[in-house]
Amino acid sequence: MKIGIIGTGSVGQTFATRLVALGHEVMMGTRNVAEKLAGQAKDGYGNPPFAAWHAANKDIRLGTFAEAAAFGELVLNVTQGANSINALTLAGANNLNGKILVDIANPLDFSHGMPPCLLPEFSNTTSLAEEIQKAFPGVKVVKTLNTMWAGLMVNPGMIGQGDHTAFICGNDADAKSRVKSWLREFGWKDDNILDLGDITSARGTEAVLPIWLRIWGATQNGAFNFKVVS
Repeated sequence: MKIGIIGTGSVGQTFATRLVALGHEVMMGTRNVAEKLAGQAKDGYGNPPFAAWHAANKDIRLGTFAEAAAFGELVLNVTQGANSINALTLAGANNLNGKILVDIANPLDFSHGMPPCLLPEFSNTTSLAEEIQKAFPGVKVVKTLNTMWAGLMVNPGMIGQGDHTAFICGNDADAKSRVKSWLREFGWKDDNILDLGDITSARGTEAVLPIWLRIWGATQNGAFNFKVVS
């Protein structure tokens, strides 16, 4: 499958390398290709500049947001939540309409330092995923995998023999079914993919981040996840 990734940060890089290993074709999208490749700064986690990572992963294409959106049969949003709608606007509704957009972003506000809080305009009575769906009514938005560290998103077997929960929600039942199949490629078990219903359920999954961040801060370890037990 051809997959477009909107965003080039560590989460996007994690998905890109895993998807290529699984046999998919991948194009990552950025605002300005030349600037992205010329940048020499490490990211916020101390990882090497994107250009160094890309040089070691030459089978992963790089284009503009619009080019990546047009390329993908399936599109992932891994941008910072505060910038997601702007990035997707640059990607172009004409390049996204009719496609599944897997939204993995979270609406975090880093303006007051760590840990971040949720952006008020994307929380409580709405969510980032809902606002994306409103802005792009011709797109099939599916929210999933946003409640955990990127390494676990693409390799759930890393902890607990993969026995932990991935939430999913969206308005289109067929789109969710296709995304569930895609999650199984990463190793997610059917019993651990919990469908919460329509896209309004993203209000809950995005609201998981404040407690996730506190646990991460207390343990200094991102390799954990939640499991629903009943």
